[in-house]
Amino acid sequence: MRRPVVRKLSVLAVSAAVVSVGAAAPPAAVSTPVEKVPLAVGYGGAVASVDADASAAGIEVLKKGGNAVDAAVATAAALGVTEPYSAGIGGGGYFVYYDAKSRTVQTIDGRETAPLTADSGLFLENGKPLAFADAVSSGLAVGTPGTPATWQTALDKWGSKRLGSVLAPAERIARDGFVVDSTFRSQTASNETRFRYFPDTAKLFLPGGQLPVVGSTFKNPDLARTYAELGRKGVGAIYHGDLGEDIVDTVNKPPVDPASGWNARPGELSEKDLAAYRAKLQASTRTSYRGLGVYSMAPSSSGGTTVGEALNILESTDLSKASEVQYLHRYIEASRIAFADRGRWVGDPAFEDVPTKELLSQKYADSRECLIKDDAVLTSPVAPGDPRNPAACAAGGTAAPTTYEGESTTHLTVADKWGNVVSYTLTIEQTGGSGITVPGRGFILNNELTDFSFAPANPAVHDPNLPGPGKRPRSSMSPTIVLDQHGKPVVALGSPGGATIITTVLQTLTQFRDRGLPLVDAIAAPRASQRNAAQTELEPGLYGSETAKQLEAIGHSFRLNPEIGAATAVQRLPGGKWLAAAEKVRRGGGSAMVVYPAP
Repeated sequence: MRRPVVRKLSVLAVSAAVVSVGAAAPPAAVSTPVEKVPLAVGYGGAVASVDADASAAGIEVLKKGGNAVDAAVATAAALGVTEPYSAGIGGGGYFVYYDAKSRTVQTIDGRETAPLTADSGLFLENGKPLAFADAVSSGLAVGTPGTPATWQTALDKWGSKRLGSVLAPAERIARDGFVVDSTFRSQTASNETRFRYFPDTAKLFLPGGQLPVVGSTFKNPDLARTYAELGRKGVGAIYHGDLGEDIVDTVNKPPVDPASGWNARPGELSEKDLAAYRAKLQASTRTSYRGLGVYSMAPSSSGGTTVGEALNILESTDLSKASEVQYLHRYIEASRIAFADRGRWVGDPAFEDVPTKELLSQKYADSRECLIKDDAVLTSPVAPGDPRNPAACAAGGTAAPTTYEGESTTHLTVADKWGNVVSYTLTIEQTGGSGITVPGRGFILNNELTDFSFAPANPAVHDPNLPGPGKRPRSSMSPTIVLDQHGKPVVALGSPGGATIITTVLQTLTQFRDRGLPLVDAIAAPRASQRNAAQTELEPGLYGSETAKQLEAIGHSFRLNPEIGAATAVQRLPGGKWLAAAEKVRRGGGSAMVVYPAP
């Protein structure tokens, strides 16, 4: 498959003749452009992300002696510049770290939190749930940002560089600019209507009142100054300082263009909420799969438990010898069952009694696996089981449908020359977040609280994902690190995509581990996503295919999804080499880089 060159490196790597948008400034110096490619192999460490500028920022830090944690924060900060509709300091995420010296995996829950004043009726109006469209572009949807605290916590715990040092590449990109590609323009276009509700957002992302032009240079001097301030003052500027005051004011009084007529409902975020926020160091989930240890995020994310349960369900089937139809059938049905259990049992463990250990037990998976038949399809919504009292093939409790979750977000994976690895997924929720830019600060606020259930999915079933004071909404983010029997990394991966993150990680892992596909091909393979719904979503490469027709013959029903996920990964190779892999086509293709390419 042809590797598309979608975005070059930042303005330093493009012609001085490029038109500049955003803040007016002369074009920067000319440099040799670098292709955005999905595969790189070499030494000294590796970075894979969706964006060439961001991957280059991580490589720059590795070249200067930084470790994987330093490079991950640098890459994430750069994504806040070049992928501002997917991530940034106005959002949150989950950070998974492998320490080569101790051969252990540790994690940070940097998920956003609801205001301390929130209750289960946060999204009810006149006793009824708000329409989703009325909630997403509002202060009501904004949670306390967790990304800045995640960065500082990771650097304090495992990093070797100061925050200001690792923010420097991103600050430079924001100041000097990056080259607009078709993905950036199309994402801006899809948000144009609501961006125009908010004058500060329109001024920044619709320069001169127009969509940014492909090939032009986009600059964000406000964000450059914000990064510089964070570098000087630390993240206390957000959680205890002026930056935080600006966030609170923006959430509680969204700056709307009166002519738009938009009702941007105010939030109730307070300086107390910011001061109380903590990124949580916590144990990972662990699942044994075909002799490998699969480590991921524990709740408040549902990624680790749901991917893990599905893998345990698939453990009894030799997927390496299965036909493509048999493989997809088993994968789809395992996903269906795992999502049924996710909906009933997983929420913020500070508020809910989440049976994480039991959900990940092989005994429980075996009791659910026997529901799968080779010649028939389960009817969704499948009822959840009881992981604390597993009964073989039991019908379980009352079924509830899977609630909606936005499909934006971004993911990066990093390895360093010492063998440390980071898998990090971060987000501002849907593409464009809340659409609300903090005036003078250059970043969009999340609308992450819409990941809560607005009301119980089924009134007869306990919903662990209703809002609450200081509660973290359930997530599907699944940053994952896989270790061999000696505790050394095999592969690390993750993806954006809302609830499709779980199925993307699951399918990529099984394509790589069981089906024998090279990592970059496992990422590129056409995807299917079943989330306890009546229909399974298929990408164009599968939809309408002979394989799909054979699956339909045994009862599967499909609908087309043009694009599912956008994974990145790194793989440890013999002799100190690393392989970085990203998408070939999805989201315009990803960017894989290594410090010293192998000949």
